[in-house]
Amino acid sequence: MPTRGCQRSSTPTRSGCSRCSATCIQPEKQQIIFEAFQQADGSTSRRYGGTGLGLAISREIARVLGGEIAVVSAPGKGSTFKLYLPHVCPSTRAVRGLDTAIDVERRVGEQQAVAVDEPAAHVETPAEEVDDDRHDIRPNDRVLLVIEDDQAFARVLVDEAHARGFKAVVAARGATAITLAGQLRPHAITLDIRLPDISGWRILNQLKHDLATRHIPVHVISAHEELEHGLARGALGIAVKPLTRDAIETAFVRLEDCVNRPVKNLLLIEGDQVQRERLVELIGNGDVHTTAVATASEARASLGDQRVDCAVVDLGLADEDAVELIDRLRREVDLGDRPLIVYTARELTPQEQDRLKPFTQSIILNGPEAPERLFDETALFLHRAIMRMPESRRRILERLHDVNATLAGKKVLLVDDDIRNIYAMTSVLERYNVTVVSAESGREAISLLHGLPGIDAVLMDIMLPEMDGYETIRAIRGGAGFASLPIIAVTAKAMKGDREKCIDAGASDYLAKPIDTEQLLTLLRVWLPH
Repeated sequence: MPTRGCQRSSTPTRSGCSRCSATCIQPEKQQIIFEAFQQADGSTSRRYGGTGLGLAISREIARVLGGEIAVVSAPGKGSTFKLYLPHVCPSTRAVRGLDTAIDVERRVGEQQAVAVDEPAAHVETPAEEVDDDRHDIRPNDRVLLVIEDDQAFARVLVDEAHARGFKAVVAARGATAITLAGQLRPHAITLDIRLPDISGWRILNQLKHDLATRHIPVHVISAHEELEHGLARGALGIAVKPLTRDAIETAFVRLEDCVNRPVKNLLLIEGDQVQRERLVELIGNGDVHTTAVATASEARASLGDQRVDCAVVDLGLADEDAVELIDRLRREVDLGDRPLIVYTARELTPQEQDRLKPFTQSIILNGPEAPERLFDETALFLHRAIMRMPESRRRILERLHDVNATLAGKKVLLVDDDIRNIYAMTSVLERYNVTVVSAESGREAISLLHGLPGIDAVLMDIMLPEMDGYETIRAIRGGAGFASLPIIAVTAKAMKGDREKCIDAGASDYLAKPIDTEQLLTLLRVWLPH
Protein backbone atom coordinates (compact mmCIF):
# COMPACT_ATOMS: atom_id res chain seq x y z
CA MET A 1 0.00 0.00 0.00
CA PRO A 2 1.60 3.28 -1.04
CA THR A 3 2.10 5.99 1.57
CA ARG A 4 0.50 9.22 0.39
CA GLY A 5 1.92 12.68 0.83
CA CYS A 6 -1.58 14.19 0.53
CA GLN A 7 -5.15 12.96 0.04
CA ARG A 8 -6.57 12.50 -3.44
CA SER A 9 -10.13 13.36 -4.41
CA SER A 10 -12.42 11.06 -6.39
CA THR A 11 -11.84 13.12 -9.55
CA PRO A 12 -10.40 11.06 -12.47
CA THR A 13 -6.62 11.35 -12.50
CA ARG A 14 -3.53 10.77 -14.58
CA SER A 15 -0.25 9.74 -12.99
CA GLY A 16 3.50 9.75 -13.54
CA CYS A 17 6.22 8.10 -11.52
CA SER A 18 9.87 8.48 -10.60
CA ARG A 19 11.92 5.51 -9.45
CA CYS A 20 14.94 5.77 -7.19
CA SER A 21 17.37 2.89 -6.64
CA ALA A 22 18.68 4.38 -3.40
CA THR A 23 18.26 2.95 0.07
CA CYS A 24 14.87 1.59 1.13
CA ILE A 25 12.67 3.93 3.17
CA GLN A 26 11.27 2.07 6.16
CA PRO A 27 7.43 2.02 6.43
CA GLU A 28 7.43 4.02 9.66
CA LYS A 29 9.52 6.73 7.95
CA GLN A 30 7.50 7.00 4.74
CA GLN A 31 5.15 9.67 6.03
CA ILE A 32 7.68 11.96 7.74
CA ILE A 33 9.77 12.37 4.58
CA PHE A 34 6.96 14.56 3.25
CA GLU A 35 7.34 16.93 6.21
CA ALA A 36 9.55 20.02 6.04
CA PHE A 37 13.22 19.64 7.03
CA GLN A 38 12.92 15.89 7.63
CA GLN A 39 15.32 13.20 6.45
CA ALA A 40 14.52 9.50 6.49
CA ASP A 41 17.09 9.12 9.28
CA GLY A 42 15.82 12.20 11.14
CA SER A 43 19.27 13.76 11.53
CA THR A 44 21.55 16.46 10.12
CA SER A 45 24.32 13.89 9.66
CA ARG A 46 23.50 11.50 6.87
CA ARG A 47 24.84 9.52 3.99
CA TYR A 48 23.00 11.40 1.25
CA GLY A 49 22.67 15.11 0.48
CA GLY A 50 19.62 17.36 0.43
CA THR A 51 17.87 19.76 2.77
CA GLY A 52 14.62 17.92 3.52
CA LEU A 53 12.47 20.46 1.65
CA GLY A 54 12.11 18.89 -1.80
CA LEU A 55 9.31 16.42 -1.03
CA ALA A 56 7.52 18.90 1.23
CA ILE A 57 7.47 21.49 -1.56
CA SER A 58 6.42 18.86 -4.10
CA ARG A 59 3.57 17.73 -1.85
CA GLU A 60 2.36 21.32 -1.49
CA ILE A 61 2.43 21.87 -5.27
CA ALA A 62 0.50 18.63 -5.79
CA ARG A 63 -2.07 19.68 -3.18
CA VAL A 64 -2.63 23.06 -4.85
CA LEU A 65 -3.13 21.30 -8.19
CA GLY A 66 -5.68 18.96 -6.61
CA GLY A 67 -3.43 15.91 -6.70
CA GLU A 68 -1.17 13.87 -4.47
CA ILE A 69 2.21 12.19 -4.19
CA ALA A 70 2.63 8.59 -3.03
CA VAL A 71 5.66 6.44 -2.31
CA VAL A 72 6.23 2.67 -2.48
CA SER A 73 9.51 1.35 -1.11
CA ALA A 74 10.94 -2.15 -0.73
CA PRO A 75 14.32 -3.54 0.37
CA GLY A 76 16.64 -4.14 -2.57
CA LYS A 77 14.33 -2.32 -4.99
CA GLY A 78 14.60 1.27 -3.86
CA SER A 79 11.63 3.65 -3.90
CA THR A 80 8.99 4.68 -6.42
CA PHE A 81 7.31 8.08 -6.12
CA LYS A 82 4.02 8.58 -7.99
CA LEU A 83 2.40 11.92 -8.76
CA TYR A 84 -1.38 11.85 -9.32
CA LEU A 85 -3.04 14.87 -10.98
CA PRO A 86 -6.72 15.35 -11.90
CA HIS A 87 -7.83 15.41 -15.55
CA VAL A 88 -9.89 18.48 -14.71
CA CYS A 89 -7.84 21.56 -13.84
CA PRO A 90 -8.43 22.92 -10.33
CA SER A 91 -10.26 26.18 -9.91
CA THR A 92 -8.51 29.49 -10.51
CA ARG A 93 -8.79 30.15 -6.80
CA ALA A 94 -6.76 27.03 -6.03
CA VAL A 95 -4.08 27.81 -8.60
CA ARG A 96 -3.84 31.37 -7.34
CA GLY A 97 -2.42 29.91 -4.14
CA LEU A 98 0.64 28.74 -6.08
CA ASP A 99 2.43 32.08 -6.24
CA THR A 100 6.12 31.29 -6.08
CA ALA A 101 8.40 28.53 -4.94
CA ILE A 102 9.43 30.75 -2.04
CA ASP A 103 5.78 31.01 -0.91
CA VAL A 104 5.48 27.23 -1.04
CA GLU A 105 8.69 26.81 0.93
CA ARG A 106 7.39 29.23 3.51
CA ARG A 107 4.05 27.40 3.85
CA VAL A 108 5.45 23.90 4.16
CA GLY A 109 7.50 24.92 7.14
CA GLU A 110 4.86 26.99 8.89
CA GLN A 111 3.88 24.38 11.43
CA GLN A 112 7.45 23.59 12.46
CA ALA A 113 9.60 26.57 11.52
CA VAL A 114 9.89 29.53 13.82
CA ALA A 115 11.47 32.73 12.54
CA VAL A 116 15.03 33.19 13.74
CA ASP A 117 14.19 36.61 15.12
CA GLU A 118 11.46 35.23 17.38
CA PRO A 119 12.31 36.23 20.97
CA ALA A 120 14.45 33.63 22.70
CA ALA A 121 12.95 31.61 25.51
CA HIS A 122 14.95 33.40 28.20
CA VAL A 123 13.41 36.78 27.38
CA GLU A 124 10.57 37.43 29.79
CA THR A 125 9.64 41.00 29.00
CA PRO A 126 10.83 43.10 26.05
CA ALA A 127 13.34 45.68 27.25
CA GLU A 128 11.81 48.30 24.95
CA GLU A 129 9.06 48.54 27.57
CA VAL A 130 11.61 50.19 29.86
CA ASP A 131 10.87 53.90 30.16
CA ASP A 132 13.84 55.56 28.45
CA ASP A 133 14.78 59.01 27.13
CA ARG A 134 14.39 58.58 23.38
CA HIS A 135 11.80 61.37 23.19
CA ASP A 136 13.72 63.75 25.46
CA ILE A 137 17.17 64.10 23.86
CA ARG A 138 18.58 67.59 23.35
CA PRO A 139 21.60 68.57 21.20
CA ASN A 140 24.13 68.77 24.05
CA ASP A 141 22.97 65.69 25.98
CA ARG A 142 25.31 62.78 26.57
CA VAL A 143 23.51 59.67 25.29
CA LEU A 144 24.03 56.04 26.28
CA LEU A 145 22.57 53.31 24.06
CA VAL A 146 21.67 50.27 26.18
CA ILE A 147 21.48 47.13 24.00
CA GLU A 148 19.88 44.65 26.38
CA ASP A 149 16.92 42.26 26.10
CA ASP A 150 16.41 41.72 29.83
CA GLN A 151 13.97 44.34 31.10
CA ALA A 152 15.08 44.27 34.74
CA PHE A 153 18.77 44.59 33.92
CA ALA A 154 18.09 47.25 31.28
CA ARG A 155 16.32 49.25 33.99
CA VAL A 156 19.40 48.97 36.23
CA LEU A 157 21.64 50.26 33.43
CA VAL A 158 19.26 53.13 32.64
CA ASP A 159 19.21 54.18 36.30
CA GLU A 160 23.02 54.08 36.47
CA ALA A 161 23.21 56.16 33.30
CA HIS A 162 20.87 58.77 34.78
CA ALA A 163 22.92 58.89 37.98
CA ARG A 164 25.98 59.75 35.88
CA GLY A 165 24.32 62.41 33.75
CA PHE A 166 23.56 60.37 30.62
CA LYS A 167 20.31 60.16 28.73
CA ALA A 168 19.59 56.49 28.01
CA VAL A 169 17.87 54.73 25.11
CA VAL A 170 17.12 50.98 25.26
CA ALA A 171 17.15 48.51 22.35
CA ALA A 172 16.19 44.89 23.02
CA ARG A 173 16.92 43.64 19.50
CA GLY A 174 20.06 43.81 17.43
CA ALA A 175 18.41 45.22 14.31
CA THR A 176 16.86 48.03 16.35
CA ALA A 177 20.19 48.73 18.02
CA ILE A 178 22.07 49.14 14.74
CA THR A 179 19.42 51.56 13.48
CA LEU A 180 19.47 53.59 16.71
CA ALA A 181 23.26 53.75 16.74
CA GLY A 182 23.23 55.24 13.26
CA GLN A 183 20.47 57.71 14.07
CA LEU A 184 21.48 58.82 17.56
CA ARG A 185 25.28 58.57 17.31
CA PRO A 186 25.39 57.94 21.08
CA HIS A 187 28.40 58.85 23.20
CA ALA A 188 28.67 55.31 24.60
CA ILE A 189 27.07 51.86 24.30
CA THR A 190 26.54 48.87 26.56
CA LEU A 191 26.08 45.69 24.53
CA ASP A 192 24.62 42.37 25.64
CA ILE A 193 25.94 39.51 23.49
CA ARG A 194 22.97 37.10 23.79
CA LEU A 195 20.19 38.94 21.96
CA PRO A 196 17.00 37.34 20.59
CA ASP A 197 17.57 38.10 16.90
CA ILE A 198 21.27 38.46 16.05
CA SER A 199 24.54 37.95 17.85
CA GLY A 200 25.95 40.85 19.81
CA TRP A 201 29.32 40.10 18.23
CA ARG A 202 27.83 40.87 14.82
CA ILE A 203 26.55 44.19 16.16
CA LEU A 204 29.96 45.05 17.58
CA ASN A 205 31.62 44.20 14.27
CA GLN A 206 29.15 46.30 12.28
CA LEU A 207 29.61 49.26 14.60
CA LYS A 208 33.39 49.01 14.40
CA HIS A 209 33.45 48.62 10.60
CA ASP A 210 31.25 51.68 10.07
CA LEU A 211 33.41 54.81 10.05
CA ALA A 212 30.49 56.84 11.41
CA THR A 213 30.16 54.73 14.59
CA ARG A 214 33.51 52.95 15.13
CA HIS A 215 34.74 55.63 17.58
CA ILE A 216 31.84 55.05 20.01
CA PRO A 217 33.11 53.19 23.10
CA VAL A 218 31.26 49.89 23.55
CA HIS A 219 31.32 47.98 26.83
CA VAL A 220 30.34 44.36 26.20
CA ILE A 221 28.22 42.41 28.69
CA SER A 222 28.48 38.66 28.21
CA ALA A 223 27.44 35.50 30.01
CA HIS A 224 30.89 34.06 29.24
CA GLU A 225 34.46 35.19 29.77
CA GLU A 226 35.37 36.33 26.24
CA LEU A 227 37.86 39.09 26.95
CA GLU A 228 40.27 38.57 24.06
CA HIS A 229 37.41 38.06 21.58
CA GLY A 230 35.80 41.38 22.47
CA LEU A 231 38.91 43.51 22.88
CA ALA A 232 40.32 42.37 19.53
CA ARG A 233 37.16 43.71 17.87
CA GLY A 234 37.42 47.12 19.47
CA ALA A 235 35.34 46.75 22.65
CA LEU A 236 36.36 49.06 25.48
CA GLY A 237 35.91 46.30 28.05
CA ILE A 238 34.07 43.10 28.95
CA ALA A 239 31.82 42.46 31.94
CA VAL A 240 30.61 38.95 32.72
CA LYS A 241 27.06 38.25 33.89
CA PRO A 242 25.75 38.13 36.52
CA LEU A 243 27.10 41.62 37.27
CA THR A 244 27.66 42.90 40.77
CA ARG A 245 27.11 46.53 41.67
CA ASP A 246 30.90 47.05 41.63
CA ALA A 247 31.18 45.54 38.14
CA ILE A 248 28.45 47.86 36.82
CA GLU A 249 30.16 50.88 38.34
CA THR A 250 33.53 49.82 36.90
CA ALA A 251 32.02 49.53 33.42
CA PHE A 252 30.47 52.99 33.66
CA VAL A 253 33.68 54.53 35.01
CA ARG A 254 35.55 53.25 31.95
CA LEU A 255 32.86 54.52 29.58
CA GLU A 256 32.80 57.93 31.27
CA ASP A 257 36.58 58.19 31.21
CA CYS A 258 36.67 57.43 27.49
CA VAL A 259 33.91 59.92 26.73
CA ASN A 260 35.24 62.71 28.96
CA ARG A 261 38.92 62.49 28.00
CA PRO A 262 39.36 63.94 24.48
CA VAL A 263 43.09 63.16 24.26
CA LYS A 264 44.10 59.49 24.45
CA ASN A 265 47.58 58.15 25.33
CA LEU A 266 49.46 55.88 22.93
CA LEU A 267 52.70 54.09 23.79
CA LEU A 268 54.93 53.31 20.80
CA ILE A 269 57.96 51.07 21.34
CA GLU A 270 60.00 51.01 18.13
CA GLY A 271 63.75 50.39 18.02
CA ASP A 272 64.35 52.07 14.65
CA GLN A 273 64.44 55.85 15.10
CA VAL A 274 63.48 56.69 11.51
CA GLN A 275 60.53 54.31 11.59
CA ARG A 276 59.53 55.58 15.03
CA GLU A 277 59.40 59.19 13.86
CA ARG A 278 57.49 58.19 10.71
CA LEU A 279 54.83 56.37 12.74
CA VAL A 280 54.46 59.24 15.21
CA GLU A 281 53.87 61.57 12.27
CA LEU A 282 51.31 59.23 10.69
CA ILE A 283 49.34 58.51 13.86
CA GLY A 284 49.73 61.85 15.61
CA ASN A 285 46.99 64.43 15.83
CA GLY A 286 45.50 66.71 18.45
CA ASP A 287 43.46 63.90 20.00
CA VAL A 288 46.42 61.52 20.57
CA HIS A 289 49.44 61.96 22.83
CA THR A 290 52.18 59.54 21.75
CA THR A 291 55.03 58.42 23.98
CA ALA A 292 57.62 57.02 21.55
CA VAL A 293 60.59 55.09 22.95
CA ALA A 294 63.13 52.50 21.81
CA THR A 295 62.82 49.92 24.61
CA ALA A 296 60.36 48.65 27.20
CA SER A 297 62.53 49.92 30.05
CA GLU A 298 62.52 53.41 28.52
CA ALA A 299 58.74 53.22 28.34
CA ARG A 300 58.41 52.73 32.09
CA ALA A 301 60.72 55.63 32.83
CA SER A 302 59.02 57.96 30.35
CA LEU A 303 55.44 57.23 31.34
CA GLY A 304 55.62 57.75 35.09
CA ASP A 305 52.06 57.68 36.37
CA GLN A 306 50.55 58.37 32.95
CA ARG A 307 47.89 55.85 31.95
CA VAL A 308 48.26 54.10 28.57
CA ASP A 309 45.17 53.56 26.40
CA CYS A 310 46.92 51.50 23.72
CA ALA A 311 50.45 50.22 23.08
CA VAL A 312 52.29 49.41 19.84
CA VAL A 313 55.33 47.15 20.13
CA ASP A 314 57.95 46.23 17.54
CA LEU A 315 59.06 42.66 18.24
CA GLY A 316 62.39 43.32 16.56
CA LEU A 317 63.59 45.51 19.42
CA ALA A 318 64.75 42.61 21.62
CA ASP A 319 66.28 39.18 21.28
CA GLU A 320 64.11 37.68 23.99
CA ASP A 321 61.10 35.46 23.36
CA ALA A 322 58.19 37.44 21.93
CA VAL A 323 55.59 36.15 24.39
CA GLU A 324 57.89 36.79 27.36
CA LEU A 325 58.52 40.32 26.09
CA ILE A 326 54.79 41.08 25.77
CA ASP A 327 54.03 39.55 29.16
CA ARG A 328 56.80 41.57 30.83
CA LEU A 329 55.63 44.73 29.11
CA ARG A 330 52.07 44.29 30.35
CA ARG A 331 53.34 43.97 33.91
CA GLU A 332 55.96 46.73 33.80
CA VAL A 333 53.82 49.33 32.05
CA ASP A 334 50.60 48.27 33.80
CA LEU A 335 48.60 47.84 30.60
CA GLY A 336 45.97 45.65 32.23
CA ASP A 337 43.49 44.59 29.56
CA ARG A 338 44.15 47.60 27.34
CA PRO A 339 44.86 46.82 23.69
CA LEU A 340 48.35 45.94 22.55
CA ILE A 341 49.34 45.83 18.87
CA VAL A 342 52.34 43.84 17.69
CA TYR A 343 54.07 45.50 14.73
CA THR A 344 56.99 43.63 13.25
CA ALA A 345 59.07 43.26 10.11
CA ARG A 346 59.97 39.72 11.16
CA GLU A 347 57.90 36.91 9.67
CA LEU A 348 56.21 35.09 12.53
CA THR A 349 55.71 31.34 12.45
CA PRO A 350 52.13 30.05 12.91
CA GLN A 351 53.18 28.74 16.31
CA GLU A 352 54.45 32.19 17.35
CA GLN A 353 51.23 33.82 16.18
CA ASP A 354 49.15 31.30 18.15
CA ARG A 355 51.20 31.98 21.28
CA LEU A 356 50.93 35.75 20.85
CA LYS A 357 47.18 35.93 20.23
CA PRO A 358 46.12 35.64 23.91
CA PHE A 359 48.41 38.56 24.78
CA THR A 360 47.70 40.94 21.87
CA GLN A 361 44.69 42.42 20.09
CA SER A 362 46.32 42.73 16.67
CA ILE A 363 49.41 41.48 14.84
CA ILE A 364 50.57 43.56 11.87
CA LEU A 365 53.37 42.24 9.69
CA ASN A 366 55.47 44.83 7.91
CA GLY A 367 54.43 45.26 4.29
CA PRO A 368 53.39 47.88 1.72
CA GLU A 369 50.29 49.01 3.66
CA ALA A 370 51.48 48.13 7.17
CA PRO A 371 51.81 51.75 8.40
CA GLU A 372 48.30 52.58 7.18
CA ARG A 373 46.92 49.42 8.80
CA LEU A 374 48.66 50.36 12.03
CA PHE A 375 47.06 53.80 11.86
CA ASP A 376 43.68 52.16 11.31
CA GLU A 377 44.10 49.79 14.27
CA THR A 378 45.25 52.51 16.66
CA ALA A 379 42.32 54.70 15.58
CA LEU A 380 39.97 51.82 16.41
CA PHE A 381 41.44 51.06 19.83
CA LEU A 382 41.76 54.74 20.80
CA HIS A 383 38.14 55.40 19.74
CA ARG A 384 39.10 58.25 17.43
CA ALA A 385 36.30 59.95 15.51
CA ILE A 386 37.00 60.24 11.79
CA MET A 387 35.32 63.65 11.61
CA ARG A 388 38.01 65.08 13.89
CA MET A 389 40.89 63.87 11.73
CA PRO A 390 42.71 65.82 9.01
CA GLU A 391 41.47 65.19 5.48
CA SER A 392 44.56 63.16 4.54
CA ARG A 393 43.96 60.75 7.44
CA ARG A 394 40.27 60.44 6.62
CA ARG A 395 41.13 59.38 3.09
CA ILE A 396 43.36 56.59 4.44
CA LEU A 397 40.53 55.16 6.53
CA GLU A 398 37.96 55.55 3.76
CA ARG A 399 40.20 53.65 1.35
CA LEU A 400 40.93 50.88 3.85
CA HIS A 401 37.25 50.48 4.67
CA ASP A 402 35.88 50.59 1.13
CA VAL A 403 33.38 47.72 1.09
CA ASN A 404 34.58 46.23 -2.19
CA ALA A 405 38.21 46.47 -1.11
CA THR A 406 37.27 44.59 2.07
CA LEU A 407 36.31 41.51 0.03
CA ALA A 408 38.82 41.74 -2.80
CA GLY A 409 41.65 39.24 -2.57
CA LYS A 410 40.11 37.24 0.28
CA LYS A 411 39.89 33.45 0.19
CA VAL A 412 36.67 31.79 1.38
CA LEU A 413 36.10 28.07 1.95
CA LEU A 414 32.55 27.11 0.92
CA VAL A 415 31.36 23.81 2.42
CA ASP A 416 28.17 22.41 0.85
CA ASP A 417 27.19 19.03 -0.59
CA ASP A 418 24.90 20.57 -3.22
CA ILE A 419 26.84 21.66 -6.30
CA ARG A 420 24.05 24.09 -7.22
CA ASN A 421 24.57 26.02 -3.99
CA ILE A 422 28.33 26.04 -4.51
CA TYR A 423 27.88 27.38 -8.04
CA ALA A 424 25.39 30.08 -7.01
CA MET A 425 27.43 31.44 -4.09
CA THR A 426 30.69 31.21 -6.01
CA SER A 427 29.17 33.28 -8.81
CA VAL A 428 28.21 36.00 -6.33
CA LEU A 429 31.52 36.09 -4.47
CA GLU A 430 33.71 36.05 -7.56
CA ARG A 431 32.08 39.31 -8.68
CA TYR A 432 33.82 40.89 -5.69
CA ASN A 433 37.19 39.28 -6.47
CA VAL A 434 36.84 36.70 -3.71
CA THR A 435 38.65 33.41 -4.30
CA VAL A 436 36.32 30.52 -3.48
CA VAL A 437 37.56 27.07 -2.46
CA SER A 438 34.85 24.42 -2.12
CA ALA A 439 34.42 21.20 -0.17
CA GLU A 440 31.46 18.80 -0.30
CA SER A 441 31.95 17.22 3.12
CA GLY A 442 33.14 18.11 6.58
CA ARG A 443 36.21 15.89 6.36
CA GLU A 444 37.22 17.43 3.04
CA ALA A 445 36.81 20.91 4.56
CA ILE A 446 39.07 20.07 7.50
CA SER A 447 41.66 18.60 5.14
CA LEU A 448 41.63 21.75 2.99
CA LEU A 449 42.02 24.03 6.01
CA HIS A 450 45.10 22.14 7.13
CA GLY A 451 46.59 21.79 3.66
CA LEU A 452 45.71 25.10 2.03
CA PRO A 453 47.10 28.21 3.77
CA GLY A 454 45.48 31.62 3.70
CA ILE A 455 41.77 30.80 4.03
CA ASP A 456 40.14 33.91 5.52
CA ALA A 457 36.63 32.62 6.28
CA VAL A 458 34.39 29.56 6.03
CA LEU A 459 30.77 29.30 4.88
CA MET A 460 29.58 26.06 6.49
CA ASP A 461 26.38 24.29 5.46
CA ILE A 462 24.97 22.49 8.49
CA MET A 463 23.27 19.58 6.70
CA LEU A 464 26.27 17.69 5.35
CA PRO A 465 26.65 13.97 4.60
CA GLU A 466 28.21 11.73 7.27
CA MET A 467 29.81 14.52 9.36
CA ASP A 468 27.34 17.37 9.86
CA GLY A 469 28.19 21.06 10.07
CA TYR A 470 28.03 21.23 13.87
CA GLU A 471 30.55 18.42 14.23
CA THR A 472 32.76 19.93 11.53
CA ILE A 473 32.79 23.35 13.20
CA ARG A 474 33.73 21.80 16.55
CA ALA A 475 36.55 19.87 14.89
CA ILE A 476 37.86 23.03 13.21
CA ARG A 477 37.76 25.00 16.44
CA GLY A 478 39.62 22.21 18.19
CA GLY A 479 42.52 22.43 15.74
CA ALA A 480 45.56 24.63 16.21
CA GLY A 481 45.38 28.01 14.49
CA PHE A 482 41.63 28.17 13.86
CA ALA A 483 40.30 29.64 17.10
CA SER A 484 39.60 33.04 15.51
CA LEU A 485 38.81 31.89 11.95
CA PRO A 486 35.43 33.38 10.92
CA ILE A 487 32.94 30.53 10.36
CA ILE A 488 29.44 31.44 9.16
CA ALA A 489 26.93 28.61 9.55
CA VAL A 490 24.42 28.20 6.71
CA THR A 491 21.29 26.12 7.28
CA ALA A 492 18.03 25.36 5.51
CA LYS A 493 16.26 25.43 8.85
CA ALA A 494 14.83 28.58 10.33
CA MET A 495 13.93 26.89 13.56
CA LYS A 496 13.85 28.33 17.04
CA GLY A 497 17.17 27.70 18.75
CA ASP A 498 19.13 27.06 15.54
CA ARG A 499 21.19 30.24 15.85
CA GLU A 500 22.13 29.43 19.44
CA LYS A 501 23.01 25.86 18.43
CA CYS A 502 25.31 27.13 15.68
CA ILE A 503 27.00 29.67 17.95
CA ASP A 504 27.41 27.09 20.72
CA ALA A 505 29.10 24.76 18.23
CA GLY A 506 31.66 27.48 17.55
CA ALA A 507 30.24 29.38 14.55
CA SER A 508 30.97 33.10 14.40
CA ASP A 509 27.60 33.87 12.86
CA TYR A 510 24.55 32.35 11.19
CA LEU A 511 22.64 32.55 7.88
CA ALA A 512 19.33 30.86 7.07
CA LYS A 513 18.43 29.67 3.56
CA PRO A 514 17.31 30.92 1.13
CA ILE A 515 20.44 33.08 1.21
CA ASP A 516 19.95 36.82 0.91
CA THR A 517 22.90 38.06 -1.17
CA GLU A 518 23.20 41.41 0.60
CA GLN A 519 23.12 39.76 4.01
CA LEU A 520 25.81 37.30 2.92
CA LEU A 521 28.06 40.12 1.68
CA THR A 522 27.43 42.17 4.82
CA LEU A 523 28.40 39.28 7.09
CA LEU A 524 31.58 38.63 5.13
CA ARG A 525 32.55 42.30 5.27
CA VAL A 526 31.94 42.28 9.00
CA TRP A 527 33.89 39.12 9.79
CA LEU A 528 36.69 39.06 7.23
CA PRO A 529 40.01 40.33 8.58
CA HIS A 530 41.23 43.63 7.15
